[in-house]
Amino acid sequence: MTTQDLTRRELVVGGAVAGAALLALDAEKAAAAPARQARRRTRRADVAIVGAGLAGLAAARRLVADGHSVVVVEARERVGGRTLNTDLGGGHETELGAQFIGPTHDRISALAKAVGVPTFPTYNAGVDVSLFSGRRGTYPATPGIPTDPDITTILGPILQLDKLATGVPVDAPWTARRAAELDRQTLEDYKKANVTNPIGAAAFDLATRVIWGAEPRELSLLYALAYIAGAGNAKTPGSFVRLITTPNGAQESRFVGGSQLVSERVADRLGNRVVLGAPVRRIVQDADGVRLIGSRLTVAAKRAIVTVPPILALDIAFSPVLPRAKQRLLRGLRPGATIKAEAIYPRPFWRDAGLSGQCIGDAAVAATFDNSPPDGSLGVLMGFIVGAPARRFRGLPAAQRRTEALAAFAGYVGDAALTPTGYVEKDWTADRWTKGCPTAHTPPGILRRYGPALRRATGRVHWAGSETSTFWQGYMDGAVRSGERAADEVHRALRGS
Repeated sequence: MTTQDLTRRELVVGGAVAGAALLALDAEKAAAAPARQARRRTRRADVAIVGAGLAGLAAARRLVADGHSVVVVEARERVGGRTLNTDLGGGHETELGAQFIGPTHDRISALAKAVGVPTFPTYNAGVDVSLFSGRRGTYPATPGIPTDPDITTILGPILQLDKLATGVPVDAPWTARRAAELDRQTLEDYKKANVTNPIGAAAFDLATRVIWGAEPRELSLLYALAYIAGAGNAKTPGSFVRLITTPNGAQESRFVGGSQLVSERVADRLGNRVVLGAPVRRIVQDADGVRLIGSRLTVAAKRAIVTVPPILALDIAFSPVLPRAKQRLLRGLRPGATIKAEAIYPRPFWRDAGLSGQCIGDAAVAATFDNSPPDGSLGVLMGFIVGAPARRFRGLPAAQRRTEALAAFAGYVGDAALTPTGYVEKDWTADRWTKGCPTAHTPPGILRRYGPALRRATGRVHWAGSETSTFWQGYMDGAVRSGERAADEVHRALRGS
């Protein structure tokens, strides 16, 4: 099988062989468990979509608007994918998954507006805190750039990354002039060559972990540059600084009612087109169509869109098998490690001391934000445990994780952080239907060689999900963009068939 799209002949031959095998397998299962087979339902639609996160729901919404019938199948008993609200009581929500929206997040902004979910500014008054090697410093929340001279040694190298990123096309980074050279290197190689100050190096590591949930040594430099290039839009060049800042940056605003509300509102409008608790086990395609097969439901369609994280796509059996380049790429896209820990207080006490709640440091919790509701009637301090520290953290007993998280909070904003009224955390690496956050990254040697397969349709199966976006990979905006792009591909294919 080549890395090109499946030909009609391959689909017919592969589909016939797969069909015979599946008929035999289904007959055997039916004989062994007739009651179980009787419970499986079959639905038909123009398009079947795997995953009811923002990518899948955005794709479904656009296809329905174009006049196509759609079924969205979701393994979880909820919609929203890597967004997840949790109820704090009293009508308040906080987010345990993706939550921020900022400038150039054009498509998530448009979608939220369409379904009536407004935004509010992330709390950003007073000063931020840095804490490295036991040395605590403060700096103005706007612009939000540390003033510690050791930390600021990374500003030059960061701006140089922005400059290098301008030479990487967002839609085809593997075609960059120095793509082979850049994809042989890691972000760690770049750091070692450009950041010599130990505290500066620690701050660089921290930024990498928060953005990707990974260590600099785990990221291809070409991948990192493509990601930076995508932190903008068609009119606005990408920027590393935009990735890590709040004012005029990716963390500028939040959604009233929590980010998952956007998915819930879209799903409400789609109605029974969305089916929950129905994981897809197999995808079978032939010259006439495609079938999504699970233990509860089979969906027969003309086209399909897979929107799940790359690591989950590997759990689906495809017939015919996926092209080799697609398989290699899916295996090479490795999920980040992210745990969100949040402590709840009667009020946001750190504001009394003029603190924004935004802190960075070399503690177990790498970065924090004030996640309080818009009216400040509760105090919610959210922290990211990311990268290698997250892998260590997840192996600890729950009580120890809580103790370490609160100790880190106290180091940043004071001892009052040690006695919250509530504490919640979410380990996304342990989530069966995610297996890691905030996004998947590639190590050296993957993106340049197999990247062209990223968005390429495989027969009647199209691909979406935040990792496939040209702009804002790993963000809610990237998810929406990818779903809309895949929907447009499918619409063109159906219109031409």
